[in-house]
Amino acid sequence: MDITALLAAAARGDQGAWNTLVERYNGLVWSIARGYRLSTDDAADVVQATWVKLVEHLDRVEDPERLASWLATTVRRESLQLIRRTARQRRAPDGEPLEQLPDPGPALDESLLVEERDAALWRALAALSERCQRLLRVLMASPPPAYAEVADALDMPIGSIGPTRQRCLGRLREVVRDDELLGVDWKEDRS
Repeated sequence: MDITALLAAAARGDQGAWNTLVERYNGLVWSIARGYRLSTDDAADVVQATWVKLVEHLDRVEDPERLASWLATTVRRESLQLIRRTARQRRAPDGEPLEQLPDPGPALDESLLVEERDAALWRALAALSERCQRLLRVLMASPPPAYAEVADALDMPIGSIGPTRQRCLGRLREVVRDDELLGVDWKEDRS
């Protein structure tokens, strides 16, 4: 079912259409919320607020084909509003020195560890075939492209994208395991 029909059906109260919309776009909404470095609880609040906004505007979405953009803009706004509200609430109590307050920011070495992990991951990606590298890079774009766009861009059948992606990710896990530079136990952490 195309997006225009899904929105129309959801606006009429079709739960199946609504579930399909959520299933199709929830990953995008979550990834943008988490991109603002919100806690899991705060990100969940932002995601829920975004879906509530869509429910409130289901019958007023002007360009259904741009729903992903509408959701992305809404989740960004909700994230920024939450950050502003939280910043106002975190002001120091009267008389308490700011240096005695706990630092809510990341640990000092976190950015270094993330950079090292990312560099190792890029080295592992470079060990894959050119086809896998291109496919994984395209699929990891934000927001993720539709499979039809990926099929056109990479000149591959749409039905082979998912299985090829799985094989490429499996190979990437093998390379990472062999490399042991990331320090990640891929048998447990599949994120």
